[in-house]
Amino acid sequence: GIAILFLIGVAVYAKLTLGEAAGAGFVVFAAIIGAYMAMNIGANDVANNVGPAVGSGAITLLGALAIAGVFEAMGAIIAGGEVVNTIRSGIIDPEMIANPDTFLWVMMAALLAAAIWINIATAMGAPVSTTHSIVGAVAGAGIAAAGFAIANWDVIGRIVMSWVISPMMGAGIAAFLLYVIKRTITYQSDLNAAAMRWVPVLVAFMGGVFGVYMMLKGFSRIMKVDLHTAVIVGMVVALLTYALVKALLTRIGEVENSKTGVNRLFNIPLIFAAAMLSFAHGSNDVANAIGPLAAIVEVTRTGGAEITQAAPIPLWVLVIGALGLAVGLWLFGARVIRTIGSEITEMDQMRAYCIAMSATITVLIASELGLPVSTTHVAVGAVMGVGFLREYLKTNYDKILAEIREHHADEERESLDRFMRAFKAADIRERGIMLKALKAKNRARTEATVISKRERKRIRKLYRKELVKRSLVIRIVAAWVITVPSTALIAAFLFFTIRGYML
Repeated sequence: GIAILFLIGVAVYAKLTLGEAAGAGFVVFAAIIGAYMAMNIGANDVANNVGPAVGSGAITLLGALAIAGVFEAMGAIIAGGEVVNTIRSGIIDPEMIANPDTFLWVMMAALLAAAIWINIATAMGAPVSTTHSIVGAVAGAGIAAAGFAIANWDVIGRIVMSWVISPMMGAGIAAFLLYVIKRTITYQSDLNAAAMRWVPVLVAFMGGVFGVYMMLKGFSRIMKVDLHTAVIVGMVVALLTYALVKALLTRIGEVENSKTGVNRLFNIPLIFAAAMLSFAHGSNDVANAIGPLAAIVEVTRTGGAEITQAAPIPLWVLVIGALGLAVGLWLFGARVIRTIGSEITEMDQMRAYCIAMSATITVLIASELGLPVSTTHVAVGAVMGVGFLREYLKTNYDKILAEIREHHADEERESLDRFMRAFKAADIRERGIMLKALKAKNRARTEATVISKRERKRIRKLYRKELVKRSLVIRIVAAWVITVPSTALIAAFLFFTIRGYML
């Protein structure tokens, strides 16, 4: 009901803004669809920025909705840019559509098709790429209007490649960061000392990376920023962050000598990360909702005198996109936030840190290399990478404990319990020494035992822990694969429907 009232409000706002201008009725209808698209982007895509922080408990769902809603809107309005590519990533050649009316129908069909698909995905709790949705929709409607020659198949090929590149990059970086944290902090016997030494470094690294990210992905739309300048800003932010965090930890003195105590140190950095990611997302992805709408406004205003790759975005259109992002997030965002934050794998603050950093680093690397990556695919891939690393480490740890029990099978229970207590209390280096000594002691018995390939497989299966929900992963990946063809087919159908009605 609130969503419908918002769309009615958009219609009234657009009508009052346009007055009696030529084609005002058509533009008002397009504004409603653009607002609907923005709501769906807010409901689905924003979960990438706040889902891990919510799942880890660093911030409540209500707090995340408030922060993300405000910063998404700020990013869209402040840094949304005066000019946007209306034919996203050059997916079609607009010069092949000579008739302005046909071009308007293509944009209308594309916008509505992408919005419908994202709505379906959100209802399923599946995070999908809104960029891929609008690209597929524009391609489908364009092909329906002018044939297959209108599509830029090189761009489409790179997008298909990104289905593999994005999640793999995200998963790899997130898993690597989590392993580094485990080696330097959680696998140490004195977690307090390890945290005092390494948390300032990790948070400073986060500050530096986000400094670069905000300069290139946020403020670059306000002022021209090159990579060199962005890196210098990032280094300054990193140094200031390190000094601040180090001073705060020195004042605190010590933290609780447990994973819970260390996790709490990441709460505030994760809140800042959610805000910054939301701002950058609003400045970049608002174009997915209002780019086609901006094209419709421009073609209607000029009477179709010129159909270009880019069109200026009026402020009132930016406001619709910004409010749509916030309203969609507030009304419907909770479901996908829970999917990313807790349903794929269990989350804590250190894992959420790795996911946020992975998403940011991957987007920066891909941008510099010219690789088309989806922030949704990266974020979900990072969640999966963290989950599968935990599975691997947990399985190995259980196998080690089983081997220890086996090696102590002939000894008294008290001796086994004593060794197990010492092993669990030791840091990772000490554990390695204990295991090496244990294996040397029992080498003769181990060499005398021949284990078949089938038996080794059975043992691996026995100790394998599934910490990632497979059925959900399969559902999400399936949604990714069919996003572009699905939106293309929906857009083609809608184009012929609109064309038939208008003719």
